[in-house]
Order: sequence, then C-alpha cells, then structure tokens
Amino acid sequence: MRIQGNYDDSVEEAARLADANGWQVVSDTSYEGYEEIPCDVMQGYGTIAAEVVTQAGIRAGNKGPYTHVFLQGGVGGIAAGVASDLWEYQGGHRPRFIVVEPAQADCLLQSAIQGKPAKATGTVDSVMAGLACGEASPLAWRFLAQAIDHFMTIEDDQAVEAMRMLARGSRRDIPIVAGESGVVGLAAMRVLRQSAELSGQAGLDEYSSVLMINTEGATAASVYRALTGATAESVLARQASW
Repeated sequence: MRIQGNYDDSVEEAARLADANGWQVVSDTSYEGYEEIPCDVMQGYGTIAAEVVTQAGIRAGNKGPYTHVFLQGGVGGIAAGVASDLWEYQGGHRPRFIVVEPAQADCLLQSAIQGKPAKATGTVDSVMAGLACGEASPLAWRFLAQAIDHFMTIEDDQAVEAMRMLARGSRRDIPIVAGESGVVGLAAMRVLRQSAELSGQAGLDEYSSVLMINTEGATAASVYRALTGATAESVLARQASW
C-alpha cells in the first residue's frame, strides 16, 4: 500500500497497522518497544562486512587494504552493521568510517552534533529516497556514536552527477548502474577532494584507499533514465563489452 508522507510517516503507519491487526513489523529502524528485529536486521547488514573481509583477504586483527569506508546514512542501520563488524574484526587497525546522508535528511549529522538520536533539520525530501529519513534509529546510534569518525551531507545534484559518472564509465573505469542512494560514497569523496581543508579533516590524500558500497541499482527505471540520460540496460551492455 502507499501512504501520503515520507519514510518516517510510513514507519509510523506500519506500526499502527501492525498493532491494530496483530501483525509483525520488520524494519531496520528502532523505536520505543521495538528493537529486537532491527538488531537482527543490523546483524544481517554485517554480511556486507563479511564479504569485504573475504574478498579483500583481510585477516583478523590486521590492517586491510582500505584506509576509508564510506557508508550510507538513512536511519543508521547499514552503517552501524558494517562499521561495527569491521571494527570488531580488525580492531585498532580498522579503516576510518564516514557516514553520508542527504542535506535535507541530516538526522545522523544532527545526532552527532547533539550527542543523542536526533531528527533531521530539513524537509526530508531528497532524490536519494532510500536515505530520506527524518529520525535516527536509537539502536543504530548506540553503535554509530562509538564507531563513526565523520558524518557529512551531500546535495541532490552531487548524487545525480555521481550516478552519471558511474553510468558513463571511462577508459579506466567500467560503467556501473548505481541508484541515487547507492552513489553517495562517490559523491561525498568528490566533495571532500575538492577541498584541501575537508580532505585534511577526513585524512584523505593521494595515498588513500577507499571502499564504497553501492546499495542500489536502477530501482525506478524511468527515474534512472531521467537522471542519467541512459537506460540501465544500455549501461549494462557497455559494461559487458568494456
């Protein structure tokens, strides 16, 4: 079903319907009286960290190939799941974690500023729909408060340009289908590298090795085509022949 409003309105409505009908909510955001399932979902996100460890050949307690990991914001579930698992596995040799969210949905940045789970200050209306969340998950924040080194926001047009960049590819880079929320790591790194001051704060330089996680493909084909000027099928065809 569809409702009027944003992500947070849908979470509230789902909780209301579940209570009225004896249903079970399955969500990655937590709220009062609802933490067990979000905890399980966050542990599931740890699968991403496990895949990174395996594919990169990282040994327990050792420094891996990555100096920085950019993570999607939202309510904080995926960032908490991945960062906490990598930290637990690598210990003090873990990479630096940077969480990225839309400027209009800055609930995690505000949580970092206030030192507690907080609400976004913007409209929570972003092209990055998967990250357009108005309130941080209290459960996720317990992990993020300890694990994340930097919180930052990006604008919609910066995310769109990153989508186009990945879709185009180049002589050195294979074309990639990535959706609005999936590209935030690339968009954020480009923002940081355009400023010597910001790069310095994040510890980014020409020797850094950065991991970005694409969490979204062309989930809405017409929107992807409108934003990138290409269909997902055409990008995948160029990827196959690259």
